[in-house]
Amino acid sequence: MHLDRLVNVSAAVTATTKRSEKVALLATVLADLEPEEIEPAIGFLTASPRQGRIGVGWASLSNVDAPPAAAATLTISTVDAALTRIAALQGQDSQRQRGAQVRELFVLATDEEQRFLFRVLMGEMRQGANAGVLTDAIAKASGLPLADVRRAVMLLGDLGAAASRALIGGELATIGLRPLVGVMPMLAATAASVTDALTLTGPASVEWKLDGARIQVHRNGDDVRVFTRTLHEIGARVPGIVAAARQLPLTDFVLDGESLGLDQNGNPLKFQDTMNADTSLHPFFFDVLHADGESLIDHPLSERKAALARFVPPALLLPTLETSDADAAERFSQSALDAGHEGVMVKALDSPYQAGRRGATWRKVKPVHTLDLVVLAAEWGHGRRTGWLSNLHLGARGADGTFVMVGKTFKGMTDQLLRWQTEEFPKLAIGEEGHVMHIRPELVVEIGLDGVQRSTRYPGGVALRFARVRRYRPDKSPAEADTIERVQSML
Repeated sequence: MHLDRLVNVSAAVTATTKRSEKVALLATVLADLEPEEIEPAIGFLTASPRQGRIGVGWASLSNVDAPPAAAATLTISTVDAALTRIAALQGQDSQRQRGAQVRELFVLATDEEQRFLFRVLMGEMRQGANAGVLTDAIAKASGLPLADVRRAVMLLGDLGAAASRALIGGELATIGLRPLVGVMPMLAATAASVTDALTLTGPASVEWKLDGARIQVHRNGDDVRVFTRTLHEIGARVPGIVAAARQLPLTDFVLDGESLGLDQNGNPLKFQDTMNADTSLHPFFFDVLHADGESLIDHPLSERKAALARFVPPALLLPTLETSDADAAERFSQSALDAGHEGVMVKALDSPYQAGRRGATWRKVKPVHTLDLVVLAAEWGHGRRTGWLSNLHLGARGADGTFVMVGKTFKGMTDQLLRWQTEEFPKLAIGEEGHVMHIRPELVVEIGLDGVQRSTRYPGGVALRFARVRRYRPDKSPAEADTIERVQSML
């Protein structure tokens, strides 16, 4: 398929606000793809090429001096092959070679195709077609039940791979959770209090909520892999967690849990210290998704917890209370806070594991108001902060996958953090406007706040009150940022 077909469909998708029309437009083009074009096309439409980062940034792309082609000749396969060659370049002269090969590619592209490729390589498609819309389009194009496609995406952890299976006519029902293949984790909704959460869940497993990093540990024989919540494999960086997995009596399992840095007295480290304590992280497991050849995600949590306790020692389990008694649950929650942790999770004992979903049967309860927002831009500081990128522009996730600005903050930043922002933000820059540097919306930052208030200043109609930076969340993707509806619900 010629690339311009994808470019034209992307433009049409951008032009409509109706989800059903977006789905129909995308389904039409997906149905016409050749098998080898499916995964590259999905990567282009999500601005996530299957080659990943190819070492070409905004500065390089902005300086590409390539006159556009008069006619559309590029194909999806041609572009995919070019990106594979560019990504493979290494060595002292690789940066110059990348620039030359990017120019060769852009010379073959029309003006519209050049703009499309720029957005793909910058990770900035902004067409209002997020993974959810594309999942619906894959189901429509393949004629398969949407629930089956969604499940395939979750279990494969790869939208392109799921699309390929669905559109080529593969049997999705046979896809199961397999060790060594990372799956999107189940997430939790929020509740104002433990008592409120129990009212929503019924009898529940109440678990300490650690200020750590989510991990998913897989073992198949001697092969152990550790995935982050964004499905990056980090086993080589966490030898202690790998060693703990190898000491368990089972050799075939998938565990869900948290990693936490502990000091010499067993007290929890702050999140930033945990993220830098790669070799001294301690795993705490709270769920088992697969054990001894059997997928357990459709079993109720009560059965999964029982299976977990049969082969994971207490020292590697989260402190947990199974109860329907609100008073007991509140006391247990206070014990978590007294131990220096964030709060508790309250999970319905009859809940299945909904991979990749924010299930209503899991509720997180934290005493501090926090939001996970995306950095959209930063302002160059003045006075003591002259020369540093300081004031952050913060966005919440919109329904169409774009981000809605809800406020700014320069509070809560140490000199170390200011220095890091000033070094890292230019690598993500997509343009500057006066003293404001706009960046790709890729960084998730946890913001503490006193609440929100109505505001006509920002498009979402709300503004943050007394916002301050608590920490960056490299373990979260922008797709996991809080939604504008969540922010608005705090009014």
